[in-house]
Amino acid sequence: MSEDAPAPDAVLTEERGRVLLITLNRPGQMNAINTDLAQGVLAAVRQLDGDDGLTAGVMTGAGRGFCSGMDLKAFAQSGPPQGLGDFFERGADKPLIAAIEGFALAGGLEMALSCDLLVAADNVKFGIPEAGVGLFAAGGAVIRLPSRVGYMRAMEMALTADPITAQQALEWGLVSRLTEPGNAVAIAMEMAERIARNAPLSVAASKAMIRGTVGMTEEEAWEYQKPLMAKVFRSEDAKEGPRAFAEKRAPNWTSR
Repeated sequence: MSEDAPAPDAVLTEERGRVLLITLNRPGQMNAINTDLAQGVLAAVRQLDGDDGLTAGVMTGAGRGFCSGMDLKAFAQSGPPQGLGDFFERGADKPLIAAIEGFALAGGLEMALSCDLLVAADNVKFGIPEAGVGLFAAGGAVIRLPSRVGYMRAMEMALTADPITAQQALEWGLVSRLTEPGNAVAIAMEMAERIARNAPLSVAASKAMIRGTVGMTEEEAWEYQKPLMAKVFRSEDAKEGPRAFAEKRAPNWTSR
């Protein structure tokens, strides 16, 4: 293994039909983000986006929680983890659901915010405590939280560094579903499997529209939609869907 290669077990992947389960796997360090984990996440996202047999992904954490943020010991020794900025900025092309147990803090919350849907156990704590350790939430939280939970709530979370409860996160629109502790992955997988029954190109285009048009005028959004519409409506799957409906059978999606 080269010096730049991630530790092979920092992030685990498992294909379950058309869904890729991605597991952050540093439970002894509360899945804190170091370069190995960062590179592992990037590899997992490439696997998800590059495989026509996959439609959606679920990301979770091994052990007691989702992710506690940046590995501060590694940061003190060698600086911030390398390579995760692209995921924080772009996420995945295909739908990705965060299945959260225990906690999603600092960069861990930012990892979750880079996903498209959040499913959380009802005892989870969410927060961006970076201001308390001399940093700030530069992985996207202070950019995304105002549109997710509102300006005042985002400001309070950032300036006080205090966590919020799962119930608050649900009420504020940060998460889409709450589960009993231990059930987050099961519920997230159910959602992902439901998504995976739909046409992959249609799902990806719908996600791109919702995420990509935030802040656009309607005129700009219509222009943004044109190439996506052309790709989907001219695809083989666009022919297969109506054909399967007429023949009263399940469609055979090919992502083409």
